[in-house]
Amino acid sequence: MASLTIIPSPLKGTIQSQPSKSMAHRAIICAALSEGESVIDNIIMSDDIQATINAVKALGTDVSISESTSFAGRKCLTIKSEGTISIRNNLINCSESGSTARFIMPVTRLVADTVTITGCGRLVERPFSVYKSLFAEKGVKYTDSDGKMPITLEGSLKPGIYELPGDISSQFVSGLLFTLPLLGGPSKIIITNKLESLPYIKMTLKAIEDFGIKVNHDKEFKIFDIPGNQSYLAKPYYVVEGDWSQAAFFCVMGSISDGILIEGLDRDSLQGDKAILDILKEMGANPEIKDNGILFKRSKLRGIEVDASQIPDLVPIISVAASLAEGTTTIKNAARLRIKESDRLATTCHELNSIGANIIEKEDGLVINGAPHLSGGKADGCGDHRIVMSLAAASLACQEPVTITGFEAVKKSYPGFWEDFKTLGGKVEIHE
Repeated sequence: MASLTIIPSPLKGTIQSQPSKSMAHRAIICAALSEGESVIDNIIMSDDIQATINAVKALGTDVSISESTSFAGRKCLTIKSEGTISIRNNLINCSESGSTARFIMPVTRLVADTVTITGCGRLVERPFSVYKSLFAEKGVKYTDSDGKMPITLEGSLKPGIYELPGDISSQFVSGLLFTLPLLGGPSKIIITNKLESLPYIKMTLKAIEDFGIKVNHDKEFKIFDIPGNQSYLAKPYYVVEGDWSQAAFFCVMGSISDGILIEGLDRDSLQGDKAILDILKEMGANPEIKDNGILFKRSKLRGIEVDASQIPDLVPIISVAASLAEGTTTIKNAARLRIKESDRLATTCHELNSIGANIIEKEDGLVINGAPHLSGGKADGCGDHRIVMSLAAASLACQEPVTITGFEAVKKSYPGFWEDFKTLGGKVEIHE
């Protein structure tokens, strides 16, 4: 198996933030549901985004890809749709993208045609049973393979009341929010328990509102009233904002190295992962707001307590910062990380420990005892892009080189990661 070795060296310089993968998914689906032509600019063709493009093409949307004239090295999508679903391919492969699968499954039920949803890697085993019970109540036949993909759907959704838990994945709520406004009557979504990852719901609400859809909700975001018979409106030009989730890795790298300026981030963004800014401040970092970006520079960090219920994707990189902080950091309410691309509580603990960290795995979190530096050594990316990028960040504080197998997993969300890492002074060697 190919591996990549990082020779520890300080990073310094400026990078442009990646476009938000989460907002790109949402914009592509909204454009696919809009009658007319939409232009979506500032796109990186990660594996996950390619999966969503392939999914909307299977549902009758035309997508053309060109070089962006406004964002160097990025793509621009021109999306043409009749505003309706017309099945071109009844087998939709979502690759390893949970967002694609959970967003697109209810969208396919705008028509009665049979469609099979499949994927690969850990996605095949990730939970979809929320839809299984909901769809059965609303006229859709749902067939899976012993609870796993492939999942075959037949029949169209009916408007009505949709009750579902909020502590499994916000993606189920988002999938319904995309779809229910297009049904022939009003619908209501009722969250039956604690809603986790609320920022992602807010991002979906913003996206559908940008494309002309109206949804009402209570203050707690537990009840959503959705008028039917609505139409999405094509956007002549829509720019995807910078991605706080991906930037978080370089926020931490700047805080433990020689300073990194990150351009293109919106401090007023609805993205929940912009919380990395406040978390690092609480840990003792002192990011500087500049005219052209945010500068993160070497800081003395200290341990804190982190509630990860609304920011699960930040846990691996927070764990890196915590491993180099003075004192102990406790991360709680993170049990849902066990059903990501890897069991991220287990893999964060095991792989960071393999290069010298001191992390104790708990049922729903981690306890991390900080140290001035890590040792280095060998680690496995576990097929998980966030684990790989966290190991790269941790390598900056290692005394010996770090060798990562499965380093290619970054293609899922950030295919240019290693190039950006090298641009800032990172030293890497690839072994075939």
